[in-house]
Amino acid sequence: MEKRINIFGKGQNALKPLFEMAAYLKKSTLGIELRHLIEFRVSQINQCAYCLDMHYKDARANGETEQRLYGLSAWREAPYYTERERAAFAWAEAVTAAHVPDEVYQHVSDHFSEVELIDLTMVVTTINTWNRINLSFPNVPGTYKVGMFG
Repeated sequence: MEKRINIFGKGQNALKPLFEMAAYLKKSTLGIELRHLIEFRVSQINQCAYCLDMHYKDARANGETEQRLYGLSAWREAPYYTERERAAFAWAEAVTAAHVPDEVYQHVSDHFSEVELIDLTMVVTTINTWNRINLSFPNVPGTYKVGMFG
């Protein structure tokens, strides 16, 4: 495999808006627990090993259980997610697939305010962007340390 550029070295200026978005989302009312689950679920869908490694470590450091992380790909059948989390997972999957049916919008709207729904969408689109960056310019899965990026 040909060596690829280190996006974190040469791409610092290009990545600045993504880091600024992450700083904004840390202040949202969504909560860190939900953000970690969404980031993990979208990274599963996109098969981004580096992001999966990062987000499971961050989620575990924040107190998330292994059971909920292991069961996330089958969240529809697992009994240990709230209705709010389920609505967020359905939204994340629909936005990631670039097709949001009316019933998914209605369900998520029942659980999130307008501002929260915008913030939730920004979490989903931001992790999709990070997934694509890390798939294009791979980092080695397993090398992430909790808090490494702030």
